[in-house]
Amino acid sequence: MKLIRDIHAARQPGSKPVISFEFFPPKTEEGEKTLFEKTVPALLKLNPHYCSVTYGAGGSTREKTLGIAQRMQDEFGLLTLMHLTCVNATKEEIRSVVADAKSRGIDNILALRGDPPGGTGEFKATEGGFEYSHQLVSFLKELGGFSIGTAGFPEGHIACKEGREVDWSRLKAKIDCGADFVVTQLFFDNTDFLYFRDYLAKLGVTVPIIAGVLPIMGAGQIQRFCQLCGAKIPASLLARLNEFSGDDEGCAKFGVEFATRQCEELIREGVPGIHFYTLNKVPSTAAIMGNLGLAG
Repeated sequence: MKLIRDIHAARQPGSKPVISFEFFPPKTEEGEKTLFEKTVPALLKLNPHYCSVTYGAGGSTREKTLGIAQRMQDEFGLLTLMHLTCVNATKEEIRSVVADAKSRGIDNILALRGDPPGGTGEFKATEGGFEYSHQLVSFLKELGGFSIGTAGFPEGHIACKEGREVDWSRLKAKIDCGADFVVTQLFFDNTDFLYFRDYLAKLGVTVPIIAGVLPIMGAGQIQRFCQLCGAKIPASLLARLNEFSGDDEGCAKFGVEFATRQCEELIREGVPGIHFYTLNKVPSTAAIMGNLGLAG
């Protein structure tokens, strides 16, 4: 299957979730070599349904994202979801990127507003471009031929000051514009995800809501991530993380255990898909998949 919406449509209720892995374009040639010679082959053994490739703050990895997404499909036969943002691009520039993606056989796009250059500060729309991700979703829908995903935030978007329910209503509007599925931001409290999912269902949302899971690999690292994206670390989890100060190996082992329990509950709750934020690393994701009986 070439379209992610078709993969989810074919999944039977009660069956195993659709599994996907996220990668980011490495900054160096050596990093890219490691990605393709070691990381991808190792994770490919886990038989994911597809992978995604990020776009970088400010659209800074545009060419790399296209190239890596194409290689994932052409060299490894791994269906790829390409991230696309509204940042630093006019409508016509985005049209050109989309046409390039289509020519490379990339038929699945995750439509995002995106982070500003540098990853921090206030988002400012490019003149002649899009200000909101729902505009990008509508644009892709009009072009046709793509399965379109969008992002969801179980705790509400960090930039939405009106409250999470307002943010979720805006997500419903994005779906109405043509999004086929939702991939969530990382979260550590399943209660947040389940309330988010059920709230969307009450709004009439029927597309798959895919849980984004980030295996904890280091206490300091995960706290920095959460500060940037607005995800919260529950007090009980934070207390455990504080026990691993300076012990990334022990923290990563704990992270596998925590994510395994988190995913087990999500699967019991019938989550249609789990999207692992791999950080271009193999061990944690592979261990979690093995614990869940989803590897191979």
